[in-house]
Amino acid sequence: MAMQPFCGYDFGDYWQHWLDVGAQLARPPRIYHVNWFRRDANGKFLWPGFGENLRVLAWMLERCAGRVDAAESAIGRLPRPEDLDLHGLDVGSEALAALLTVDPALWRKEIADMREYLSRYGQRLPGALLAELRTTEERLS
Repeated sequence: MAMQPFCGYDFGDYWQHWLDVGAQLARPPRIYHVNWFRRDANGKFLWPGFGENLRVLAWMLERCAGRVDAAESAIGRLPRPEDLDLHGLDVGSEALAALLTVDPALWRKEIADMREYLSRYGQRLPGALLAELRTTEERLS
């Protein structure tokens, strides 16, 4: 939400605008959510850092081109380990498994936080955003 301070009108209306635009597109862009900052039990980052993000971006481009598959999860499609270029990386199988695992308890908390944030927009909040949260919560159950 880095753009929010620069938005010249209500952010609920802003979101609705983009939902309306997206509904008119024959081939809407794919959207990806990435958390580069996940840590292991010892507080060490699981992913080696920003210099290696192109590896995940390459997977995204391959997905868009239909050349690689994905694993279904409650929050969407995730990379399969064999589809990520890990050559030369010091990412162990346990770290990779953790990166590609969806923890329902953590995601339920994340959804609660999102819902609290979105509640600030009142009646102008597009219902589609809350519907997406409800659908994700159902998939996590």
